[in-house]
Amino acid sequence: MDFKHKLINWYSTNKRPLPWRETNNPYHIWLSEIILQQTQVKQGLPYYEAFINKYPTIYDLAKASETAVLKLWQGLGYYSRARNLHTTAKHIVNNLEGEFPDNYKDLLQLKGVGDYTASAIASFAFNEVAAVVDGNVYRVLSRYFGIETAINSTKGIKEFKTLATTLIDKENPATYNQAIMEFGALQCKPKNPNCSTCPLQISCVAFQKKKVDALPVKQKKTKITTKYFNFLVYIDNNHNTLFEKRDTKGIWQNLYQFPLIESNKSLNSEEFHLMDLDNSFLKVNSVDYSLYNETDIVHKLSHQHLYTKFWVIMVEELPIDAIPIESLIKYPTPVLISDFIEVFKF
Repeated sequence: MDFKHKLINWYSTNKRPLPWRETNNPYHIWLSEIILQQTQVKQGLPYYEAFINKYPTIYDLAKASETAVLKLWQGLGYYSRARNLHTTAKHIVNNLEGEFPDNYKDLLQLKGVGDYTASAIASFAFNEVAAVVDGNVYRVLSRYFGIETAINSTKGIKEFKTLATTLIDKENPATYNQAIMEFGALQCKPKNPNCSTCPLQISCVAFQKKKVDALPVKQKKTKITTKYFNFLVYIDNNHNTLFEKRDTKGIWQNLYQFPLIESNKSLNSEEFHLMDLDNSFLKVNSVDYSLYNETDIVHKLSHQHLYTKFWVIMVEELPIDAIPIESLIKYPTPVLISDFIEVFKF
């Protein structure tokens, strides 16, 4: 039995029952693939179900506001995925008469859809012979064939895509693609893979050469930058606060937050007092403030570590654009902000 048939045979008895595997509806498949980018199945599944329940068709998603989509996405991170999801839904409804492109080449033109996602939708929804290459596939192929080319290098991306294309089962591309990804997720795991029960063990180069832990190879990550955030939590006598939308481009674009001051280090109360609050979104003659957290809350993103403090500022009255504190939960926010709102006793 060759490589692809061993994988498909393993998949037939080990696959997880997931809702997007029970359909060839391209909307459902596209939605699941966007959610599962940078996200594990156990975390993504509740979001998938929530989106399907609230937006059962692409027309429903296209009619939604971006704020509503971001709110439903809240907690998944990588919010550009949600913005692209909404943009693409409107494009398909408004420009493609609600019909998904039915082939890899055209799917690749959709915003937020790259090589892997286009291949997945093309094969799962339309049974096109398009090989998927995600993190799981990189790991399986690298270990099985003993490939030491970095998977995140230009050469590696091309090499693994070419290899995956030669291996795919042309008679049953959808099942094969699901099989190799599931195999990487459950059997050939990043840490502590189940080599003792692996059906590919005998011919696996990494196992034979004791290189399982060394493969796949990755180039060094981008340098992580450190930022210091000071969120200003204003509260007035009418139980209002200030909340603003992040219009600038970035990971939190179009999400909401308390007014923010960035500093070049973590500030203590004395240093904060010396700052010019007139430059921080609100001009007041006198304020009563307190530091909510003496120790920075560290929020780690892929390329940034945010050291954050929340300053609670009591004032008599806020400007007309202030909002009731009770309405904070209606707004889409970064997890850092939503966690604070949940635990802080306003």
